[in-house]
Amino acid sequence: MQPSTFERLAATLDGECHADQTTRILYATDASAYSEMPVAVVTPRSAEDLKKLIVFASSQNSSLIPRTAGTSLAGQVVGGGIIVDVSKHFTGILEVNQDEKWVRVQPGVVRDELNLHLQPYGLFFAPETSTSNRAMIGGMIGNNACGANSVVYKSTREHLLSVKALLSDGSETEFKSLTSDEFLEKCDGNTLEASLYRSIREQLTDPKNQSEIRKAFPKQSIDRRNTGYALDLLLGSTLFSGERGQGAGHSQGTSHGQDDGDFNFCKLVAGSEGTLAFITEAKLTLCPLPADSRGLLCIHFNSIDEALRANLIALKHGATACELIDHYILECTKENPGQRQNRSFVLGDPLAILIVEYRGRNQADVTRTAGMVENEMRKQGLGYHFPLLFGEDTQKIWSLRKAGLGLLGNLPGDAKAVPVIEDTAVDVSDLPAYIRDFNLILEKYGLSSVHYAHAGSGELHLRPIINLKTQEGHRLFRAVAEEIAVLVKKYQGSLSGEHGDGRLRGEFIEQMVGTRVYELFREIKHTWDPKNIFNPGKIIDTPPMDSMLRFRPKQNAAPVKTVFRFPNQDILQHAEQCNGTGDCRKSHLIGGTMCPSYMATRNEKDTTRARANMLRTFLTNSTKANRFDHPEIKEVMDLCLSCKGCKHECPSSVDMAKLKAEFLQHYHDANGVPLRSRLLANFSTLAKLGSMAPTLYNWMMRGRGISSFVKSITGISEKRSMPPLYHTTLKKWMQKLSTLPAVPGPEAGVPRKQVYLFCDEFTNYLDTSIGIAAIRLLQELGYTVSIPRHL
Repeated sequence: MQPSTFERLAATLDGECHADQTTRILYATDASAYSEMPVAVVTPRSAEDLKKLIVFASSQNSSLIPRTAGTSLAGQVVGGGIIVDVSKHFTGILEVNQDEKWVRVQPGVVRDELNLHLQPYGLFFAPETSTSNRAMIGGMIGNNACGANSVVYKSTREHLLSVKALLSDGSETEFKSLTSDEFLEKCDGNTLEASLYRSIREQLTDPKNQSEIRKAFPKQSIDRRNTGYALDLLLGSTLFSGERGQGAGHSQGTSHGQDDGDFNFCKLVAGSEGTLAFITEAKLTLCPLPADSRGLLCIHFNSIDEALRANLIALKHGATACELIDHYILECTKENPGQRQNRSFVLGDPLAILIVEYRGRNQADVTRTAGMVENEMRKQGLGYHFPLLFGEDTQKIWSLRKAGLGLLGNLPGDAKAVPVIEDTAVDVSDLPAYIRDFNLILEKYGLSSVHYAHAGSGELHLRPIINLKTQEGHRLFRAVAEEIAVLVKKYQGSLSGEHGDGRLRGEFIEQMVGTRVYELFREIKHTWDPKNIFNPGKIIDTPPMDSMLRFRPKQNAAPVKTVFRFPNQDILQHAEQCNGTGDCRKSHLIGGTMCPSYMATRNEKDTTRARANMLRTFLTNSTKANRFDHPEIKEVMDLCLSCKGCKHECPSSVDMAKLKAEFLQHYHDANGVPLRSRLLANFSTLAKLGSMAPTLYNWMMRGRGISSFVKSITGISEKRSMPPLYHTTLKKWMQKLSTLPAVPGPEAGVPRKQVYLFCDEFTNYLDTSIGIAAIRLLQELGYTVSIPRHL
């Protein structure tokens, strides 16, 4: 499409439409292994904008890719259509019903921010992903997200009461729980919505289809199951099964408010990855805030197998979470400033740690349970260290566990823990045998793997370490995926437990569920979205899983000579440590420092992730001798404050302040140093001149004409006020002070101590009153203050 086409589209929208190269590069990736340039990016402001986008996509033979925080791991929000980013404007918490325990929200609401809002009501939204401080409700519904506490609270699907959505013809609808009579009423009419109900009725009343669905889907005992569309759960409704809770559906968590018997298309929408409809609002069931005491038993093991056998004992004693951390992640915590302080509970170098949560009426209850678990494990020779932690210490451990995926970006070199089979789920009792078989397959290829996450739910995140910058790495990427798909089918498991199919696992869905059920999936997609507008190439008819990978064999990766040293790596590898998990997208409500410019603008362009992505793109693909000489890099770097919050808080330890400084050196080498930078670099010289007549200087800078002229020629924002000079400098004030009688110390006869106060240019010329106050305070405390000569 021509740029003018998007200019005309932009003119019709209340939101923003961007078709420039910079924005398209930033939205070409998510947290997966994939990269594909979209044709445009839109940040809509209203449902009316979304309707216009549906009409536009239909008329232009294009597609819409719904996106929130962009933390998907299977390429769900990567594609060649129009990215529709609802994370900026669809952020309303619309209604809380405390008595009935539900909330209505827009899809761009952040999970942890929602729970901050719900705290005064004594309620919370339970599913908790490791990315919960930036993951948004729309994405959690699309991927049917779970988390560490799914042993108790299941997945997002079990908490989804209703959704309001736009269908592919632009019509509005609401999907919610329906009785049999209400369902039959929905089937009448000539609308697209009516055809959805008629089509599903035809599919699920066919005895052959019923038999195939019951046979094809994973074991009912596996709660984490996101393979294809959830036909098995719709078949489990009273309407088609004839009995409440029968059919292929697994337990729906009725204790959390979901009615298992009535028909509800929400079961299908959850996990559909934006391929069926565009969600504008969701009604979620809530849980009371837990009032019981909690403790974490952090059991150390000498092998993964040992930990998984112990996992079954932990669950037998009522564990509410069982999370595995392996030695790869534990090693990465040693080098990460933010997580180094959270690993104080680790003894030695275990090959695995199982974090087991127990609850009780009080700490004594929890301690008693933990003691029984430890005794049973020790009798079977499982585990060698059993620290039990409470209170604030547990938050540190959960923080370390949640950082697991990001920490893997710290693995040195080009070989990384890649997301290729990281989401398989089996019955928890099958997990030890399944992982043994899994590792035998990897041994055959000479590979090792990271093992971590949800042992208690039968799902470990398994990431083989592969170098995708080589031809052999690409071959292994596919070969491993093919073999593990066969292995998962052997155990009647789910190829996707919580991360979804996307373009990574879509190729294997027919193999997992059989041709007949796969054709039913195709019928669903075609009925709901006949023009393939919504997120094509995901779940159904996906391209080959090894196409459009972010890293390509023999890509331009010649080393770049840098001013700074990047120990054990080059600058490109340092930028590549960012794996897209988006910790830099948390808001000021969550706490922390990273990333202040994103907190202010809520624009993807101003995240640490965006800056790393832009650097990676041009350092890899630029044909210039100076690969930093690109205005696109400058555009995304401009609002980086060099605060180094990312170096401390980014689990992948991306030091953007260092990367920005390196970039600026090379960019200025090619384009010269801007006047603004020269003026600010020489601030002390200019301030020294102004301090000769501070009153005149301040009058000039306050005057609109002169101040605006200075800002216009230097590139300083008109919104930025010019700081006034103090009527004297700190050094001059100090010289006058030295001629006055010494201030007596706090006690007569006590010798005064010496303090050297280093006086920077801002304290000397601008914030002089702070320096004066500091000196007076120190003198009152009995110190002699001196300002030494220094640069």
